[in-house]
Amino acid sequence: MAVTGRLANVKTRRETGLDYVVAALEVLTPFGKSLIREQKPYFPGQEEELREELTRIETLVKLAGERVKDIGMLQECFMMIKDNSLTIERSEKSTLTTVEIFELKSLLLLMGKIRKLTLEGGFPKEFVPEDTEELLDILDPGGERLNTFYIYDSFSERLALLRKEKKELETAVRREQKLRKKEIKENFGIVLTPKFDITVSKSDDRRIKMIEEISDLRRSDEDYMSVTYVLAPTEEVNALIKKKDIILAEIEDEEYKVREILSKEIAARGRLLLENCETIGRLDVSLAKAVFARTRRCVKPEIVQEHIVEFENGRHLQVEQIVERKGGAYCPVSISLRDGVTCITGANMGGKTVSLKLVGMVAVLAQYGYFVPCDSARVGLSSFMQILIGDSQSIERGLSSFGSEMEELKEIMDNARDRSLILVDEIASGTNPVEGLALTRSIVDYLKTREYISLITTHFEQVTEDEDVVNMQVRGLAEVDFDMLNREIRYAGRKERIGIIQSHMDYRLVRVGSGGEIPKDALNIAKMLGIDREIIENAKKYIN
Repeated sequence: MAVTGRLANVKTRRETGLDYVVAALEVLTPFGKSLIREQKPYFPGQEEELREELTRIETLVKLAGERVKDIGMLQECFMMIKDNSLTIERSEKSTLTTVEIFELKSLLLLMGKIRKLTLEGGFPKEFVPEDTEELLDILDPGGERLNTFYIYDSFSERLALLRKEKKELETAVRREQKLRKKEIKENFGIVLTPKFDITVSKSDDRRIKMIEEISDLRRSDEDYMSVTYVLAPTEEVNALIKKKDIILAEIEDEEYKVREILSKEIAARGRLLLENCETIGRLDVSLAKAVFARTRRCVKPEIVQEHIVEFENGRHLQVEQIVERKGGAYCPVSISLRDGVTCITGANMGGKTVSLKLVGMVAVLAQYGYFVPCDSARVGLSSFMQILIGDSQSIERGLSSFGSEMEELKEIMDNARDRSLILVDEIASGTNPVEGLALTRSIVDYLKTREYISLITTHFEQVTEDEDVVNMQVRGLAEVDFDMLNREIRYAGRKERIGIIQSHMDYRLVRVGSGGEIPKDALNIAKMLGIDREIIENAKKYIN
């Protein structure tokens, strides 16, 4: 039975990197952007639907490599698409304007192009829009398929006759005006413009006086420097204009009738058009996922029934991008998690938090239907996910870091259920060590009894003494030649020393037995950064 409801809260989606991936997707259509805002995860019981979705994306990943030109043409179409869904819905009850019909014609032209590209490109049938040529033929009776629209004469025989009559009247008016223009020139030497007017400077009193006496001209406009005169209409011209105005009203009525008929034709196919919009939105989102997967070297996760999260050579995409921008090489991490508690131990700078977030990234991306940044991955769907990690927002509103942790811990306990994925980063590190250790051990005891995958990063090595707790340690500097590393950082600046140490850090995880040797990376790092030898030696005594 499928589980519904919320999978992960806003903070978990942000901290695991889902929001980062979504923001990086090149979703281009308004329909795709709407779908991505409303995207929902797959829950236990929906494994087969998720496998089908991932298979569709797998096909698009392959096509993105084989049909680069077609993909580019599709993306060009996507960028030109506007959201006309409200116009389509409005056509059922209202008569659309000429502009609205033009925009729908533009959409139909793009739908036709997308259909042709997806059909010829071998895209999954779910991404192929339905044929809308019949409606396009109605809106484009000439079959020119140009991205323009006009209430063509071919829409109405009466409209064609009215427009012809209007043109004849306009010709008659202009013929009469040209004749009088010629007479004015011959009789008075006054040359009118093609618009049948003339502008005279106010300083030319003689010319103004002469024009004022010409009955065929009348004053139409003036400013502080000049006066404009136009050809005065005769009774014959006025009659022609009056008749033309009547024809214009009839043309407007006939054009409205045409728009009314076209609106009904659009409304009759409204459902088909809206379904095509949704199809294009799905194609847009899935293609964006596929292109992202291809460019960021992500793979199709295997979705299994068992509740597990395991992957080989996983990479946290956001951290990887930062590392590579600085010219470094990202160190991949592998892990296998099942129901129960796993702890990651190691010094600061060891990448424990990044590994924790990486587990969340792989799990949440897979569950939202994305490829994952690994060489391979197997994921069993969770019913609930949450990460507990330092929250500056809680501190800003007056809570201590410990208070913030307890608030989030309560949320986890209140909402977690079978097949939950719980990620906890350094809990109780903000309180005194005795209480912090006791609280951490108690939380581990609680989580052990639940059917959750629980991953905890901690400095409290004693927590891993429990045989039921899997202990993963960051390899860190375990295999580093410290003499060589010391020589390398001896003359480096403060910021450079940190970078050099990080470049030698092995962030891979290794499973160790309970009571395994406590790593000494913190002391080694402190020593290399110049902490007094006496302090280092005394610290070793306390460890022993």
